[in-house]
Amino acid sequence: MGKAMVVMAATVGAALSTAMAYVPQARPAQAATATRGEVVIQWNRTLLGIVRTPGAQPATVHATRNFAIMHTAIADAVDARSGSGYAAAAEAGHDSLTALYPARRADLDRQLRDELANVPDGPAKTAGVRAGQRAAAAVLADRAHDGSDATPPPFVPGDRPGDYRPTPPAFAAPVFTHWSGVRPFVLERGDQFRPRPYPALTSRTYAKALNEVQLLGEDTSTERTADQTVQARFWAAPIWNYWNEIAQDAAQRHGTGLAATAHLFATLDRTFADAAIAFYDGKYHYRVWRPVTAVRAADTDGNPRTHADPAWNPLAVTPPDPSYPGAHSVVGEAGATVLTSFFGPDDHFTVHSESLPDVTRSFTGYQDAADEAGLSRIYAGIHTRIDHTAGQTLGSRVAQYVLTHRTS
Repeated sequence: MGKAMVVMAATVGAALSTAMAYVPQARPAQAATATRGEVVIQWNRTLLGIVRTPGAQPATVHATRNFAIMHTAIADAVDARSGSGYAAAAEAGHDSLTALYPARRADLDRQLRDELANVPDGPAKTAGVRAGQRAAAAVLADRAHDGSDATPPPFVPGDRPGDYRPTPPAFAAPVFTHWSGVRPFVLERGDQFRPRPYPALTSRTYAKALNEVQLLGEDTSTERTADQTVQARFWAAPIWNYWNEIAQDAAQRHGTGLAATAHLFATLDRTFADAAIAFYDGKYHYRVWRPVTAVRAADTDGNPRTHADPAWNPLAVTPPDPSYPGAHSVVGEAGATVLTSFFGPDDHFTVHSESLPDVTRSFTGYQDAADEAGLSRIYAGIHTRIDHTAGQTLGSRVAQYVLTHRTS
């Protein structure tokens, strides 16, 4: 289980920094080069702002796809080594996001103008802008028919014990039923690392996992500690947002230059995009019921070690998709694997939360944060440890594959 320290945001001092053997801190002579990586971070911040704006992200397009498109374009533009890399990165970020979010064009145009004003006019600037335009156009063309625009097929709930069905209070229709059919960025196919079959409902493994979430994840639980409640609420927002911010912090603390920062985010967000395709493949292949359904209907599962509670409610509202594997655990493990490969296993960092904006949590390693984020979903009452364990295995396998097959 992860080790974390809870800190009120108002008391947070300067960001922690550690000189890692994996990525050296920028020396004074490198400072000008290192700060050029800030352009990548700025476009990442812009996209985070967009996806956090209600209604800005198309409801049937997973946000991880758009992060991967933008950062692939930026990395490809920088790799082109044609003219100013800074101008190339800025133009690629702009052109990607204006295509993906045309309603935001005015703000995106303004950001691009401000950034290009930092580059002296001349052949290098012109060549960089063209490199960015070409890179964005190529990535957008490649992803134009990747399956993300398919009409999500309607979900027909099952009526057998263990079958997923819509959950209270809204009983909303399941989301992203088409996402397992999206073409991955790096993986060969969405089911490449599909989790192993879910344990039998009559097994001890299942009973132990259900009893744990029933005890710790109930809205009125007296067994869940105060810190576990904080964890459940802290990590409640989209998990890829947290890890993109963690990566921003790491790149700034370690003074990574333009090319290294571009490669970091391209690797990270292609991993997240493929992880989302992979976990939706698992979710809709196995169609496992959520804890709220499982606890309330435990008298139908055939397991004498479980006990039904028809009035049971989770601490958090259950997301509208099947339980297995857990998305937070998949993405968290994927993020920890990628960032560890860039910065080493013992980095010190602090995480902010859009769900609890006045609280931060500090960690001494990326794995600690991944563990805590995944387990927080048990305390929230929306996943079991079975979902968490399978999710971490899937996230690790996806990340390792991307790291050994990356092109940027």
